Amino acid sequence: MFNHRRKSALTIGTVLMAGSLVFGLTACSSSDSDSVKVGLITKTDSNPYFVKLREAAQAKADSSGAELVALAGAFDGDNEGQVAAIENLVGQGVKGILITPNSSTGVLDAIKKARDAGVVVIALDTATDPEDAVDATFATDNKAAGVSQGEWVKGTLGTTAPQVIMLDGTAGGTVDTFRHDGFLEGMGLTDSSSEIVGQENTNGDQTKAQTAMENLLQRAPGVNALYTINEPAAAGAYQAIQSAGRADQITIGSIDGSCTGIANVKSGIIGATVLQFPAKMAEQGVDAVVKFAQDGTKPSGFNDTGSQLVTDKPVAGIDSQDTAWGEANCWG
Repeated sequence: MFNHRRKSALTIGTVLMAGSLVFGLTACSSSDSDSVKVGLITKTDSNPYFVKLREAAQAKADSSGAELVALAGAFDGDNEGQVAAIENLVGQGVKGILITPNSSTGVLDAIKKARDAGVVVIALDTATDPEDAVDATFATDNKAAGVSQGEWVKGTLGTTAPQVIMLDGTAGGTVDTFRHDGFLEGMGLTDSSSEIVGQENTNGDQTKAQTAMENLLQRAPGVNALYTINEPAAAGAYQAIQSAGRADQITIGSIDGSCTGIANVKSGIIGATVLQFPAKMAEQGVDAVVKFAQDGTKPSGFNDTGSQLVTDKPVAGIDSQDTAWGEANCWG
């Protein structure tokens, strides 16, 4: 899966709290014993988004002569696993840690200890709360991405009154909050709007989203618009919608911009998605850690890595690109 220039790779499963919490460790060894060691902690090691992010970080580390140590939570929401991963990386002597936090607040104590130990900490994809708990953040402006999804869904519905189901991600994550709030802003709605006829957390998981949508369709037969936290959630929801024979009734919007997601837009499974750039986040994060190791320069603030609405059903007045562009740029 990776283009490694290392001589060996070691995969270790570490079991925490009597086996209830697990995270996977991939240790990548460089032939240069003096290379900069960079830690990466993703929410999971299986979600295609984080696989892409990890691949890009590995490629950038390889080209920079750095060593990447990649860890992940056992599942989306595994805060304890990420805390243990931070402690593990500090113990290994990394110069910097790149993290996509499962909880925007749950890892703050561990991050502070890492920074106090002289490790630069950078949030990728998901901001901490507060944002200055880390040295810098490289991420999509997720509220803006949510607004783009909401504006397109609203524009596609036209004069039809919306009946909206919200398939959210994981409670407490800044990405989830920003995308949710942005979508509502784009739709011209609030959390208390009567147009919202159903809502459920899915952890961004396809199977959970399918089950949630099956249940919500029973309770909200008039639904005509669907917000999804990401493309796996959209794909799961579509399975439920298709099985119910209602694929022509519901407009589906999403966010991610994976090559699979773009293909689902092209085939009509998803009406539109907002493409983001995880490879850019990872590359810029690795570059920042290497620079810090070389001359002590620390990155700072929020660094927007961009987003783009992709659809083959454009709405007048809303900036978008078609799926041909999406295929050429997916998760770049």
